[in-house]
Amino acid sequence: MNKLAFSLALFFIWPGALVAASIERIDPPNWWAGMHNQDVQLLIHGEGIGGYEVKLDSTDVSLQAVDSTDNANYLFATLKISPSFNKEFVTLKFEKPGQEAIAYQYPIFKREPNSAQRAGFGNRDLIYLITPDRFANGDTSNDAFAEMGDELNRSKEFSRHGGDLQGIINHLDYLEGLGVTQLWLNPVLENKQPKSSYHGYAITDHYKVDPRYGDNALYKKLAKKAKQNGIGLIIDLIPNHIGHKHWWMTDLPSNDWINFNNTFSPTNHMRESVQDPYAVEADRKQFADGWFVASMPDLNQRNPLLANYLIQNAIWWVETANLTGIRIDTWSYSNKLFLSQWSDRILAEYPQLNMVGEEWSTTPNIIAYWQKGAINADGYASNLPSLFDFPLQASISPALIEDENWNTGLIKLYKTLASDAIYPNPSALTIFADNHDMSRVMTQVNGDATLNKMALTLIATLRGTPQIFYGSEIAMQHPGTESHGAIRADFPGGWVDDSVNAFAGKNLTQEQSETLAYVRQLFNWRKSANAIHTGQMHHLAPKDGVYCFTRFNAQERWLICLNKNTNDVTLPFAQLTPLLDSGKTATHFLSQEAQNLTQGLRLKARAADVFRIQ
Repeated sequence: MNKLAFSLALFFIWPGALVAASIERIDPPNWWAGMHNQDVQLLIHGEGIGGYEVKLDSTDVSLQAVDSTDNANYLFATLKISPSFNKEFVTLKFEKPGQEAIAYQYPIFKREPNSAQRAGFGNRDLIYLITPDRFANGDTSNDAFAEMGDELNRSKEFSRHGGDLQGIINHLDYLEGLGVTQLWLNPVLENKQPKSSYHGYAITDHYKVDPRYGDNALYKKLAKKAKQNGIGLIIDLIPNHIGHKHWWMTDLPSNDWINFNNTFSPTNHMRESVQDPYAVEADRKQFADGWFVASMPDLNQRNPLLANYLIQNAIWWVETANLTGIRIDTWSYSNKLFLSQWSDRILAEYPQLNMVGEEWSTTPNIIAYWQKGAINADGYASNLPSLFDFPLQASISPALIEDENWNTGLIKLYKTLASDAIYPNPSALTIFADNHDMSRVMTQVNGDATLNKMALTLIATLRGTPQIFYGSEIAMQHPGTESHGAIRADFPGGWVDDSVNAFAGKNLTQEQSETLAYVRQLFNWRKSANAIHTGQMHHLAPKDGVYCFTRFNAQERWLICLNKNTNDVTLPFAQLTPLLDSGKTATHFLSQEAQNLTQGLRLKARAADVFRIQ
């Protein structure tokens, strides 16, 4: 019997003829021998299964524990799998006095060679964020399914538009040419919600790709094809909540599975309460246990069975699809002790994997609290390597569009970076100018393509791992609206009837074409600029509308200067000396024009210039 047959989870009487099974599903649907943690907890769901005894037929797999809950339709069986296990499945036997026994062939696979040693994303990479429904429609046959609900209608901002995994596969060459080395997709797991399901953040099945995107096999194919193009795949997971149409919601595994007794009680969004020394427990509880909206039930990760389920789900996807990283939605809204356990368990399996958490706070001390290595006043120890640098993001567009003054303009960017001492590892942060939940950077800078390029230059050259949002390379914008449906607009060229095709460079405006060409040059140059990846940084305080910083190591030194002025500026050699380390020549990274620094450095008007210093 092949692996596909096993993964279909066949049931049969033991002994006896084939009959209808009382087991509806087992999660995870398979596991592997040779994992760091040899135990796997199986969620077993079926009518009355809680009254059955579980037995095994293997000497290489042992039954460590069987847990029941207040719901008789569930059992949780924990297996220990010996590294020497070399079969394709283990047979689970379910027995109950007076009832015919049931057997289930549970698949156990061999791990891919060096799976545990996989490299995660890091500072050498460019992460490209895609909302899959809005990027490209590569297979029109999966555009809509009656049983899934939520209409297909490209004319409506919050309906499904038809983008899918095949559309992304079809354009991997475009992404590689752009300089992309990592893909972060908004969640692609099943969202069987009645409306506005396109964003993916209301999961209804943790082990199934949404059929409107494809299936699990196509997701694995995307990861494989992307790897062939030098691109890793980052999964977006949501341990905090689910969609209210999740299959659990019709038969909850236990009465404490959902916070606030399965009754909507909104979060207060007080992220500060987690570390606020004056916060009352009621505020902390309302923040962490409260629901985002009524259609997103909040999960109770204090339940150890649920906590284990969520941890194993993350590991299962990394192993199944050969992923290079995890992006975690609404990081701080989950139980914080669970979050430490969650990240610790995953990194025990994949020590070099990277994970980045979303903590949407613009105060550095709140971000720093959650990073691995932080010494916190309350003793909390996080294991999360990276977080999104929301404080830096919040300073970029003001730095570019505000008039220069003692507390406005470039000084905001300078002061944000000056706060880096609070982070355990600022270079491990993930930096960005925009994402799927906020105004596109082109809109933030009032539709100014020059400032858009300056913002992207900052993202390419500051410390951290850069992430850009699909369409930034062609200066996509949404003037006059902050609607998320408009922010997550269709990428031009992703549908066969599109008159503009950015993939092919067809019918782009001059502004769009110039931006695209610049982004390609910028991020492909960045691939080999080692000092930009891991080098040190020094900067000069902004002066007269100019801000300069250097990234350097023992082999190379790069000087990046932003000139907001409407005229060219020449910086005196003496002013730049602290950044030069005796260098006398500045060579522009694109034009290769060299300047003698002893005569001053000429900066173009309204530009971010990058120079090699020698």
